Amino acid sequence: MESVLDHPRPPRLERTTRRIIIEHRGVVIADTTNAWVVSRAGQAPSYYLPPVDVRRDLLRQVARQTFCEWKGRAVYWDLVSGEEIVSLVGWSYPRPVPGFAAIANHLAFYAAPFDSVTVDGVPVTAQPGGLYPGWITADSAASVSGIPAAAHC
Repeated sequence: MESVLDHPRPPRLERTTRRIIIEHRGVVIADTTNAWVVSRAGQAPSYYLPPVDVRRDLLRQVARQTFCEWKGRAVYWDLVSGEEIVSLVGWSYPRPVPGFAAIANHLAFYAAPFDSVTVDGVPVTAQPGGLYPGWITADSAASVSGIPAAAHC
């Protein structure tokens, strides 16, 4: 089992071939085996999915932006499906800092807004606190930060 206490600071960026599927109301929002994972001390991993594997037609960029000292300026996305709008389901870095250039325009998502988020077929639990983006899986330790802090950095 991976412990989030062993994650580095600053964060580590690694490629993953684990299969990630995000579904909402019976619609597959994303399905990939070609993501990046960001691991940071005290937080469950965040996954960045390539745009080609995400239903971008169901996403709408909103005005909200934040700045992460490690990755740069983030923009946020709503899910728009039929009459339903689910606010602030994810974010991306159009122009991340050089050390994170690989995740440019990749999309990361909070787990909580969706009906189903899985990694290799195993359901994901959203990291507690509402603002942290981490996905807790069966192979990551559940003792993660849950106190709301600055967005997803």
